[in-house]
Amino acid sequence: MFIICSAKQITLLDVVAVNPLSSSEEVLWRAIMRIVKVVPRQLDSDLLRGAGVSASEYTTIMHLSEAPNRELRMADLANATGLSPSRTTRIVDELQARGLVTKTASYADARGNVARLTPRGMAKLKAAWPVHVASVRCRFLDHLDSANVDRLATALSKVAAHLEDGPASTHA
Repeated sequence: MFIICSAKQITLLDVVAVNPLSSSEEVLWRAIMRIVKVVPRQLDSDLLRGAGVSASEYTTIMHLSEAPNRELRMADLANATGLSPSRTTRIVDELQARGLVTKTASYADARGNVARLTPRGMAKLKAAWPVHVASVRCRFLDHLDSANVDRLATALSKVAAHLEDGPASTHA
């Protein structure tokens, strides 16, 4: 069987029998799907209630805080956050209206814009960080022992690297 993975679809060519998931694999996969669905909503709710920023806003200012000069081209910021360019523009515009970031034309290339974290934005990130960490602990990490955290970190990091860096198509 040949699987073609693209951003929009998965196509199976030369379909042959596919081995079903084992009961353990099924339980794992369903748990991951529930986590992927539920945790982002809960983190977003916790950040909004506790710090006045959404999870997408938090992620945006976090990436800006880690960038050289605390600034990124909008396209690079969208890529770093995993948000669409239009969603990134809306978030940056909202953050700019609150004085947390600035958006200016790129010095190197006037076609693009650069988002830059302001001192007020850095202060907001520092205030939101404990809320974020407490939420991550309460919603996820507190339900694992440290040995499981180490094993999961290793295993899921390999999967993430494969998904991010892997080829668009794979053979099974």
